[in-house]
Amino acid sequence: MLIMLLAVGCKKDSDCPENNDVAPAGEEQLVVEYLTANNISATKHKSNMYYQVITPGSGGSPSQCSTVQVTYVGKLTNGKEFNPLTTQVFSIQGLIPGWMQGIPLIQKGGKIRLFVPPSLGYGSQERKDANGNIVIPANSVLIFDIDLVNYQ
Repeated sequence: MLIMLLAVGCKKDSDCPENNDVAPAGEEQLVVEYLTANNISATKHKSNMYYQVITPGSGGSPSQCSTVQVTYVGKLTNGKEFNPLTTQVFSIQGLIPGWMQGIPLIQKGGKIRLFVPPSLGYGSQERKDANGNIVIPANSVLIFDIDLVNYQ
């Protein structure tokens, strides 16, 4: 596994195309309605996702070819956590489009909150736990607090 992570981290940036997925206007509107109802100010990304840079960090930003170590929490708009605070290592290329586009907006040591429309998250597929219980309903707007611990 470590060899695979190192190999992914060594690819040239030209080998990893940028993710340019854009959420449809109707999905963006779901995010805007949530932000408005909760009096949240956030920046619109070209993908129609919204974000808040909590702490910008320093020392450079990861690329689409990077392997990142993050600590994160995932929530639904009703406040229910579906990913309690956890630290993981991921290849950016293997993440949901919202993360692929959002994580490079901060630098090492930075923290960002992403408001991800359904098509930049899990789309029309519900996610279930090991017991078959629905954890993330289909077409959910997702909220992630992500700390970029490190990257390669």
